[in-house]
Amino acid sequence: MVEVAAGIIVSPEGSILLGRRPEGKPYPGYWEFPGGKIEAGESAIEALKRELKEEIGIDPYHLHPWISRIFHYSHATVKLNFFRVLAWKGDPEGLENQQLAWQDPFDVNVAPLLPANEPILRALRLPPIYAVTNAGELGIDLQIEKLKAALEKGLKFIQVREKGMDRDALKRFAREVMAIAEGAKVMINSEVELAHEIKAHGVHLSSNQLMHLSVKPDFDWCGSSVHNRRELDKAVSLGLDFAVLGNLLFTKSHPGKDGLGWENFSEMVRECPIPVYAIGGLASSDLDMAQRHGAHGVAMLRGAWG
Repeated sequence: MVEVAAGIIVSPEGSILLGRRPEGKPYPGYWEFPGGKIEAGESAIEALKRELKEEIGIDPYHLHPWISRIFHYSHATVKLNFFRVLAWKGDPEGLENQQLAWQDPFDVNVAPLLPANEPILRALRLPPIYAVTNAGELGIDLQIEKLKAALEKGLKFIQVREKGMDRDALKRFAREVMAIAEGAKVMINSEVELAHEIKAHGVHLSSNQLMHLSVKPDFDWCGSSVHNRRELDKAVSLGLDFAVLGNLLFTKSHPGKDGLGWENFSEMVRECPIPVYAIGGLASSDLDMAQRHGAHGVAMLRGAWG
């Protein structure tokens, strides 16, 4: 197996950098994320820093581990270790006769892409902040008010999770969330039939549901709560789009239970092939800490609503 380190180079505006493979390499003309093979004695992050300097002339200094995927090409089996690169010194330029292009991950207009990069682009469309509703504690009116304020500030990913509501009340509330959250993804917690009925963007499974499934539910987006490696492995095996792992810290929702802590979280998500959010006692200010430990982002209940 060939091990490769690849960089998701993200501009302050959210664009990502792709490079076109030059003649003389496998798949010439195909577009890919910059990076290259990990040499003997190198760590993945050391390899990426070297490759980015050699290939496009930049020195990254703010980068986080992200996901790892194995892909079988006709000429080799490749393990791709992806890092998100958020800051660097220098201006990217093709030093190996490759063309470069900044792209919107929601609207990539260069082609063809290396096949391994299609699921990576899809994962990049998941926002870093995942807000979970808390109307049971706040009250519906205040929750809607706080949701509107968060949407105005750029919130793009919402989970409707209201265990204390009866189904009719939950349906009305979820529909109201859908109506005001235009442009954002809305997931329904556990209620698969309801999610289909109101045409939500996806369903968020409980860990108990997850462990009793044999196939991924038929939604555009499907994620699950997980609490240990066994559950995370099950989410991966079903091909879910993401997982939410916690609790990270002590929370009111889980009194008497110690949190995982960042080191345990980092160990569990290392080399995971799907994005994983951290949850449990976190705020949006914890996003950089979470991403430094391999998280895609942070999911929040109370922390999402101030």
